[in-house]
Amino acid sequence: MTRLRSLPELWRRLDVTVRDLPLGLILLATSLMPALHNRGTEIGGLPGRSLDALGVVAVCLQSLPLAVRRRLPAVALGLVAAGFALDQLSGYHLLAGSALPIALLSAGSHLERRRRDTVIVLSVAYVSLAVALQRIGPGESLVGFIAFYLVLALAWGAGSWLRRTRILESEQRRRVAEDTRLAERTRIARELHDIVTHHVTAMVVQTEAARYLTAAPDRLDQTLATVTDTGRRAITDLRHLLDLLNPDHSAEARTPTVGRLLPLVEQTRRAGQTVEFTEEGTPAESTGSADLVAYRVVQESLTNALKYAQGSLTSVHVRHSEREISVEVSTDGSGARARVPGGSGRGLAGLRERVDVLGGEFSAGPRSGGGFVVRARIPAGSSA
Repeated sequence: MTRLRSLPELWRRLDVTVRDLPLGLILLATSLMPALHNRGTEIGGLPGRSLDALGVVAVCLQSLPLAVRRRLPAVALGLVAAGFALDQLSGYHLLAGSALPIALLSAGSHLERRRRDTVIVLSVAYVSLAVALQRIGPGESLVGFIAFYLVLALAWGAGSWLRRTRILESEQRRRVAEDTRLAERTRIARELHDIVTHHVTAMVVQTEAARYLTAAPDRLDQTLATVTDTGRRAITDLRHLLDLLNPDHSAEARTPTVGRLLPLVEQTRRAGQTVEFTEEGTPAESTGSADLVAYRVVQESLTNALKYAQGSLTSVHVRHSEREISVEVSTDGSGARARVPGGSGRGLAGLRERVDVLGGEFSAGPRSGGGFVVRARIPAGSSA
């Protein structure tokens, strides 16, 4: 059974010429069968003629070039057309004559250059053949010649349609690949922004505080140790993210979850920010990407609190339910450096995009009594 299943795969791996050859051989064999002589295509009304050496040449010209109908479509079409003309002008009326529409179909599908010139040359050749048949034979009605020409035109048109369809599919695959690469680059840029901004902001705030602790060696040592620990966390996270960019790296993506918020809050507290943290409810069994997005909302909000509301009381409230995760992070504006978040706005804009992709709601703005508040409602089980 396994061998039978592998046969189609083995066939697809063969060279296209090898795969196209059987059709030509079948057409060759059937055309040479005595019982099928004078049973093929007939235009012009010439009387039938017994197969001879010249007839074998006509058979070979029409059938064997089908092996290269996809690799060399122009060559195949030219040889088949020449064999067809020889066949009709000699009165063999071979089954191999059916190779002409096949060659036209393949040429219409695979010929890349001089397509219009090919159509003009073939049309002129067909008119010349029709005139020659009218002169040497009993004659064929004009309707018959036109009908056969339309059959040939239909074969070429079908090939052209297949070619156009193939091009559109290729363009669609290319666009999908480009969109996928762009989405991945955007995701990586967001992850880098979240990791670097949070850790570096914490380090900057802690370093600034260390300047005022020279008279308290114990606190200074503790602050510098916190800076060192934050730097190590940043390096570890960056290394893991860069490892994921390596195509040979087989490790699974390590994505932080909303259940790991407490270490994030503790890190912010060690940077000197007063943070109240509350978490309610039980996380849903399947949160999809909602868990990571909720974590990033809290991370970015705490980073902004350190940057723009240092010293302010910061509140983090997370509530779990079966259908969604709700996050609210606010500052009361009491800090000496409290101000509305500025900067590039990339962080909040990125959060809004992430939440929107999952079908949630996001808002960020000043509070009525001072300070700043970020709210997010993220449907559980959603995937970006």
